[in-house]
Amino acid sequence: MSRLAANPIPYWATAGKTRAVFAEAFADFQEIGFTAVKADVPDGMTAPAYRDWLDGYQLRPALSLFNSPFDETVEPAAEIEKARRFAATQVELGLDRTMISSVARPERLARPAVGAGFSEDRLTRAIDLCGEVCRALQAEGLRPLHHSHVGGIFETESELTRLLDDLGPDVIGLGPDTGHLRWAGIEPAAFIRRYADRLGGIHIKDVFPDHLGSSLSYAEATASKRLWAEPGLGVVDFDAVLAAIPADYDGDFMIEVDEPSVASKKESHRMSFAWAQAALAGRIDP
Repeated sequence: MSRLAANPIPYWATAGKTRAVFAEAFADFQEIGFTAVKADVPDGMTAPAYRDWLDGYQLRPALSLFNSPFDETVEPAAEIEKARRFAATQVELGLDRTMISSVARPERLARPAVGAGFSEDRLTRAIDLCGEVCRALQAEGLRPLHHSHVGGIFETESELTRLLDDLGPDVIGLGPDTGHLRWAGIEPAAFIRRYADRLGGIHIKDVFPDHLGSSLSYAEATASKRLWAEPGLGVVDFDAVLAAIPADYDGDFMIEVDEPSVASKKESHRMSFAWAQAALAGRIDP
């Protein structure tokens, strides 16, 4: 059985990853019924202390995410060392895999989901660096899974398939985000089916149709509260997504609604949890 986990991103996206912010999220998750949460260890806290803290809320650490621009703004040796430190912490928490994602190209945040400012040289360099980071994570005992994300250097379908096909299954697996794929004009179920043998984790996220294909920036679309949707309220075909996931899938199902469509973060997660209990029955731990 897989676990149903939650990512507290709407709690910390503007307030920061502080202990007080996480404590609010953890208390809400415990009350709602979640048993696992994305493993983000606050600065200054050890992995054992973090795990003990989660225990107090009857939560377990779940699939986390290593972020990098993978572009000319970063020094490869520094990114590889950062990946090693990240992996050591995750393994200490008892995790055997992580998502890995590219983030925050300025021109793509300004014009999201269309591959703005494409550069073949930049993409080639990013694939090479991502491969080196993946190998560093593997060397520490952590399986890397590529996580699709609008705004990053691997954004469009052609860029995602180049990354996955060039590096191959021995280097990188798949940890998709259904909402980010759909925003980028990629059919999540078909994409997951194509790489189903590499699937090791998934973010369950829905999108409203309002701003798909619009000229809004990433920040404007998110702030509208008409981009991200609680699962089942938007246009992602989750019946097809779940049908594309292999029967022997053993990764986490992680709920992620970056900006809830309702006023309350807690209510957003309660709605998502109720959807998951019905839609994922038989696939997740009761």
